[in-house]
Amino acid sequence: MDIFNVFTFIGGLALFLFGMDVMGEALKNTSGGTLQRSLSKMTSSTFKGVLLGAGVTAVIQSSSATTVMVVGFVNSGIMTLHQAVGVIMGANIGTTMTSWLLSLVSVSGTGFLINMLKPSSFAPLLAMIGVLMRFAGKTDRTKNAGNIMIGFAVLMTGMETMSSSVEPLSKMPGFIQLFTKFTNPLLGVLVGLTLTAIIQSSSASVGILQALCSTGAVTYGAAIPIIMGQNIGTCVTAILSAIGASKNAKRAALIHLYFNIIGTIIFMTVFYTLNSIIDFSFMDHVANPAGIAVIHTTFNVTATAILFPFSRGLEKLACATIRDDKTPVPDEEQDEILQRLDNRFLSQPSVALSVSTDAVLRMAEYAEEAVDLAMSLFDKYDEDVAARIKKLEKKTDRYEDRIGTYILGITPQALSEKESRRTTILLRSITDLERIGDHAVNLKDSANEMYTKNQHFSNNGAEDMKVMLRAVTELLKITTSSLRDFDPDAAEKIEP
Repeated sequence: MDIFNVFTFIGGLALFLFGMDVMGEALKNTSGGTLQRSLSKMTSSTFKGVLLGAGVTAVIQSSSATTVMVVGFVNSGIMTLHQAVGVIMGANIGTTMTSWLLSLVSVSGTGFLINMLKPSSFAPLLAMIGVLMRFAGKTDRTKNAGNIMIGFAVLMTGMETMSSSVEPLSKMPGFIQLFTKFTNPLLGVLVGLTLTAIIQSSSASVGILQALCSTGAVTYGAAIPIIMGQNIGTCVTAILSAIGASKNAKRAALIHLYFNIIGTIIFMTVFYTLNSIIDFSFMDHVANPAGIAVIHTTFNVTATAILFPFSRGLEKLACATIRDDKTPVPDEEQDEILQRLDNRFLSQPSVALSVSTDAVLRMAEYAEEAVDLAMSLFDKYDEDVAARIKKLEKKTDRYEDRIGTYILGITPQALSEKESRRTTILLRSITDLERIGDHAVNLKDSANEMYTKNQHFSNNGAEDMKVMLRAVTELLKITTSSLRDFDPDAAEKIEP
């Protein structure tokens, strides 16, 4: 193997990682945030959490992305720690889908259908179709579908390039001897852990291992401990995302780590104990990409099956590791809605816009309440009510500042036309809602002036005020409703 083979391998790895990123982003955009938002609506059933976690990860092709979202949901209070356990377990199962797709490089045969399953046959066709859809498509959905095809084609091309570039290694005794050392389980785990921690993707590191299978030097004895280490190494992404987060969010990241460490210890202990008794003959056989996928899937499914009954135990272990503070948290920091504006969602625009919309709707409720209370002061002035109006106005100010800053963090992301339009609407809405809060204070001041000067409306004036109050109240309710559902038909009822 010469320097040019190394360059080819590096280029193949670059294509592989880029293709995986493009395909993953396109898959997330195609789902329109439905899968991501469904994570936030989890029930208390751990089993349903496992199914949903597996489904979401299989679609977006990244257990790291799913786990980071879970950490964000727990941090913002959208999801409980107990709900997170099942989703994390499921994410480990869902991530095995990528290894099965990559195993297509090992397909061999001479028939037409068999040849069409080979990446060298279908990747160019997918790439061309994807490019046509990407540039000729008129809708975001069509363009995203094109990006999925392009990403997958690039990914498979990179995989094939890596496999072909390392073939000369099969003739190097030193390389073959190197892999015999990985049959030491602890060393293999360490290698898999380190590689995955560096590139922060178990799917990518498993893909690299599958590519190395073409050398004939990777036996199942060497591959098994490396795969175990890869599952532990992928936890680094979630742990990094939990830095600066709430204690429960950090616990969610720890649950991911504990699940993989405990699962690895149990799996390896049982497997190598049986191997010492039975002596599995396949351990010395040369591994292939499909075999790697089988091992990857078997481990994650087995670990989930074993640890599923102990989900509460994992939760308690994480809570015992990170204990609660006894220091009380200021009320302002306990605002549940504002806590949901988590920066971890900024890379998932659909989720970030969903939590932003919730915050804007809460802001609208505060503004509406402030106006209702202010109008009531003209009938009967009350200092407690006046104080409540001032407090609500401060809340709308705080919401405008926090939501505006958060939404501006979304805008650098690649947004669809619909998401971009919603971003603009939300930014305009918070400015108007803050102004409504200011008007409520102005009304309160006017009512206070009338009260201190002992002034009153005439009977006709009082009736006019009641009519105006009903109209304003109805306007605010229709406005909030149309904003909640982004319903243009409801919004058209406001103008008359």
